[in-house]
Amino acid sequence: MESRAQDDLPSTEIIPLALPKGTEKLCELCQKRAYLQCGRCRVTYYCDADHQQSDWIGIHKRICQLLIPIRTPSLFSMQRAGRIENLLKTKELIEICRLVAESKLSEGKHQEAVPAAQACLRCSTDVYGPNTVQLVPAYLLLADANMGMNNLALVAELLSQAEWAVLKSPECGYAVHHRLHRSMGCLHTATGHFEAALFHFANDVRVVTRKLCRCVLSTFSHEAFRRIYFQIYFASEEYGLDSTVICGAYFLMAAVFVKLGQPAIVHSLYTEVAETWHSHLAKLLQSHIQNMQKNHDMLEPAFDEGQKVEVDKMLRSILAFEQDETRKEPGIEALVAHALAMLSFLGGDAVKALEFGRMALEASQLIQNHDLTEPIRALLQLLGKDPQLTSV
Repeated sequence: MESRAQDDLPSTEIIPLALPKGTEKLCELCQKRAYLQCGRCRVTYYCDADHQQSDWIGIHKRICQLLIPIRTPSLFSMQRAGRIENLLKTKELIEICRLVAESKLSEGKHQEAVPAAQACLRCSTDVYGPNTVQLVPAYLLLADANMGMNNLALVAELLSQAEWAVLKSPECGYAVHHRLHRSMGCLHTATGHFEAALFHFANDVRVVTRKLCRCVLSTFSHEAFRRIYFQIYFASEEYGLDSTVICGAYFLMAAVFVKLGQPAIVHSLYTEVAETWHSHLAKLLQSHIQNMQKNHDMLEPAFDEGQKVEVDKMLRSILAFEQDETRKEPGIEALVAHALAMLSFLGGDAVKALEFGRMALEASQLIQNHDLTEPIRALLQLLGKDPQLTSV
C-alpha cells in the first residue's frame, strides 16, 4: 500500500455543531459516522484516516475533483439543466469507477478494488435507483473483489441482490446473464458445492464437447447432467462459440473437476481453452507482424496489462497441468507453450517469449512432422532479430 507521506492527504476534522441540525456525515467506505473530510474536495467524508487512505488509493485520487460539482448543492443544480448535467457527470463517474475496479481486479488487487466498486454501485444507484438491473455490473465487481478476500458471506449477499435484479428484468441482455452465472459458479466452487458450480458455469457456455459429455455422464447422474447441458448458454449467445470469452467458463469448470479428481474432463476443458486462445493469438500475431513490416519497427503491445495477466495466468495453469509426468502430452504442451510465447511477444515481453518459444519447440520436436514446429521456429527467428535479445 502506498504510504500516507507519499500521497500527503489533507483532511480536516468535522465539527458536529457546525452541521445543520438533524444531518450527519457518513464514511465513504463503511457508512459509519464520519469525523474527517477530504481536504481537497471537501465533499467526501471518512470515519478515520485509514479509510481515507484506502479510498484514495482505491479510487478517490481519480475522481476527487469530479465529485465537487455533483455533491455541492447550488441553484443551478436544482434547475432542469443542472440536473441533466449532474446526471451526465455521474454516468461518467460510473464508467471511471468500473474501469478502475476491473483493472485492479485483473491485477489481483482485490482490496484496492473495493472502493472503486463501491463508488460504482453508489453512483449507479443515484442514477438508476435501487434494485434495478443497471446495478448488476457494480454488484458483480464488488462480489469479485470480496471473493478475492474470501468474504464469502458478503459475496453471497451481493450475488443474491444481483440475481434478484436480473430475475425482475426479463429483457436483461446475455452479457449480464453470463457474468452473473460465472460469479455464481465461482462462489459455489469456493464453498464446495460443485454440482451447483457446474450448473452455473454450464449456463456460461453453449456447448460441451462429446468427449466431455461422456466423461461428465460417468461422473454425475444423467438427470443432473441434463439440467446442466440443456440450459441457455448466455455467453455464447452474446459473443459466439469461438470467442475467447467462453474460455473463462471452460477454465473455471476445469477448476471444479480438478477438485473432484477428474483429470480426463480437466484435460478436455483445458484443450478447448488452449486451442481457442492459440488460434486467437496466432491471428493477432500475424496482424502484428504485418504492421511491424509496414512500420519497420516494434509496435506497442497488443494487450493491456490486465488482459495479459489474466490470460497468462490461465495458460500457465494449463501448462503446469499438462506437464505432469503421469499424463504428459507433447502436442498439447507445445500448443500451450507456443500460445504463451505469442502472448508474451504481443505483450512486449521478448525475453519470456523466447523462453516459452524454446519450450514449445522442444515439445513439438518430440512428434514427427508436428504442424506447429515451423510456426514456432518462425517466431523464434523473429525474436532473434529483436535487439532486446542481444544480451540473452
